[in-house]
Amino acid sequence: MDAETSAHERDRQTAAEKAVGDVDRRMRVPFVVMLTGATLLGCSFAAGAIWEKPLYAALPAAVATALLGTPLVGLALRDLLAGRAGMHALVALAVVGAAAAGRYQESAVVALLMTLSGVLEKRTAIGAEASIESLIRLAPTRAQRLVAAGPGGAVHEETVEAQSLRAGDVVRVRPGDTIPADGVVRDGASTVNQASITGESLPADKDRGDEVFGGTVNLTGALDIEVTKAGRDTLLGRVKDLILEAERTRPPILRLVDQYAAWYTPTILMLVGVVLFFALRSDPEAAFSRAISMLVVACPSALILATPTAIVAGLSAAARLGVLVKSVATLEAARSITAIVFDKTGTLTSGVLSVTRLTPVDGVDGVELLRLAALATQDSRHPVSRAVTDMARRARVPLERPARFEELSGRGLSITVDGSEIRVGRGSWLTAPDAGLDLAGREAIDAAQVNPEAEGLSMLYVVRDRRLVGWIGLEDNARPGAAAAVNRLQGMGIQRLVLLTGDRASVARRVAEQMHFSEFKAEVLPHEKLEMVDALKARGYKVAVIGDGVNDAPALAASDVSIAMGAAGSDVAIHSASIALLNSNLDRVPFLIDLSRRTIAVIRQNLAVGAAFIAVFLVLAGAGYVSPVAAAFLHVASGLVVIFNSARLVRCGEDIERAEAVSPRRAAETPVLPG
Repeated sequence: MDAETSAHERDRQTAAEKAVGDVDRRMRVPFVVMLTGATLLGCSFAAGAIWEKPLYAALPAAVATALLGTPLVGLALRDLLAGRAGMHALVALAVVGAAAAGRYQESAVVALLMTLSGVLEKRTAIGAEASIESLIRLAPTRAQRLVAAGPGGAVHEETVEAQSLRAGDVVRVRPGDTIPADGVVRDGASTVNQASITGESLPADKDRGDEVFGGTVNLTGALDIEVTKAGRDTLLGRVKDLILEAERTRPPILRLVDQYAAWYTPTILMLVGVVLFFALRSDPEAAFSRAISMLVVACPSALILATPTAIVAGLSAAARLGVLVKSVATLEAARSITAIVFDKTGTLTSGVLSVTRLTPVDGVDGVELLRLAALATQDSRHPVSRAVTDMARRARVPLERPARFEELSGRGLSITVDGSEIRVGRGSWLTAPDAGLDLAGREAIDAAQVNPEAEGLSMLYVVRDRRLVGWIGLEDNARPGAAAAVNRLQGMGIQRLVLLTGDRASVARRVAEQMHFSEFKAEVLPHEKLEMVDALKARGYKVAVIGDGVNDAPALAASDVSIAMGAAGSDVAIHSASIALLNSNLDRVPFLIDLSRRTIAVIRQNLAVGAAFIAVFLVLAGAGYVSPVAAAFLHVASGLVVIFNSARLVRCGEDIERAEAVSPRRAAETPVLPG
C-alpha cells in the first residue's frame, strides 16, 4: 500500500510542479525588469559612495527610474483613458514627482518597491489559480488503448495521447496508474483512490460495471475501462472549469468596496494638495517628500488584495475536500444560513435501498408480486425502483418490456403489460378516490400502514387492474457520521434543521431519531418541499436545501443556498445546485459553513489592516515622519500581511483529512475476534 500511496503522491507532486512552472514562465519578464532595475539602483548607490560628482550616481538611478517607472506610468494612463482614477495614478504621480524634483535615487527606490508590490500581487493571483489547478490537474498525458489486430485478431496495447481518447475506446490501467478518462469498468477489479475528485481518503472498490473518473488513481488490480467521456468533458475537466469560473466571480462584499473606489483617488489627491500647499510655505524642500510619501502610502494594494486572496484560499480549501462552490457569492452567503432543509433518501441515508419484505395477498405468491413490481420499476432510476429491479434480477425473474410506461413524480409508476394495468407506488396515491382501487384493496393498504411488521420500512404497493397484489418493504441505512454532522450544525447556531421525506411517518420518525432531528415531515411531494422552503424564507430564515439534485430541483432552485450531495458522476447534480459535494460525507456541510464564516472574517481583517495602514501612515507621512522610501517599504509590508493572513484559510479542513486518513487505518488494525 505504501507504493500505491507514493504513486499517488508523485502524481500530485508532478501536477504541483507543472503548476509552479506555469507561474514561473508568466512571471519571468516582470522579474527580469525588476532585477535589472534593482541592479542599476545598486550601481547608483555604489557610484555615490565612490565618486563625489552627483551625475555618476544620478545617471544609473535615472535609467532605473525610466525602466521601472515607465510600466507604472503606462498603467496609470490606461486607467485614465478608461475613465478610472485608480491606484496606478497615485503610484505614477509619486514616481514622476520624485524624478521631477531631481531625486532620482528616491524615485527609483519607490518605483522598485512599488513594482515589487505589483509582482507580489500578480504572483499571488497567478499562484493561487495554479494551486487550484494543481488540486485537480492530475489526468495523465498518455494512455494505454486496447486495439484489435483485425476481425477475430488478438488485442494489443498502443500508447496514445490521453486527449485523443474518444467515447467507446477501451484503455488498460495497471496498479499505480492514473485513470485517463471517465468510463465504466469492463473487466477486472481494483480499489481506486478518488481523493483528487471527491476529497475522500478512503479508496473505493471498483468491479465490472462500476463507474470510474479520470484523474483518480488505480491502486491494486488491472482494469480494462471503456471510455465514456474524455478531455474537458470528464468530471475532472468540468470541476476544473467550474472552480476557475468561481474564482473569477465577485462577492457582494467586494462590490460594496467598489462603490467607494471612485471617490478614493480624488480624495487622496485633494489631501495631498492641501498638505503640499501649507508645507511649501514653511519648508519647500520637505514638502515634496511629504507629498510623495502620502501618495505611496495611499496606494491601496492591501485593500485590493484583501478579498481575492482570501476567496481563492477558501475555494482551494473547499476543492481539496470535494466541495465545489460555483460562485463566490454563494460562499459568502453560506455563513448566513439559519435553516437547513434535508431530503432523506440519498442525503441523510445512503440511498442504497434493499428489499427486506415481500407480503403478497392471498392467492398470489412472492415471485409474482416481485415480477409485477419489477416490470414497472425496470425503466425508472429512482432508488426505490432500482432496489426492486436488482432484487428481481438477482432472483432471475424474467421481465418483458411494458407496452406503456408512465412515472408520476412523488407518487409512483403506471404501466400496461399484456392488456393489464399495473400500478406501483405509495399508498396515498393508490387509495385516492380517483385511483379506482376496490374496497378490499383500500382496507388492506390501510391495515398495512399500521402493521407493526412494517414499522420503519419504506412501503411500496402493487396493484393490478385496480386490485391489490401485495406490498414490498424496503430499508435504507443512515450515512456514517450523519448524526455527528447534524449535532455540529446545531452547535453552530443553525436555528431550524428540517427533515423532509416522501416516506411514511414511521420511517421519517426512525431516521429523525437516529439523526437527532427535532423537526420532520413525512409523505412530502416535490411541490410541498418547495412550499416548505418558501414558508421558511417568508419567516426571515436564510434557507439551505440539501438533496440529491434530481428529485429536489424545485426546492433547490428556491433556496438561498442549494447543495447537491454525491455529485461525482452526475451532470444533473453538478448543475442543479450552487454548491456540489462530490462525495456523500455530510461533515462537508458544517465545514462549508465554517469556511464561509472564516473567509468573511479574514476579508474583514484584511480590509481593517489595509484601511488602518492607510489612515495611520497617511497622517504620519503628511506630518513628515515617514520618508518616501520608508513609505514604499511599509506599502510592501502591508501587502505581505494581507497575503499571509489569507493563506491561513488554505489549511481549513485539515482536521477532516486527518480524521478520514486515520479511520480506515484503525479499521484495518482492529483485530477480528474468533467466534
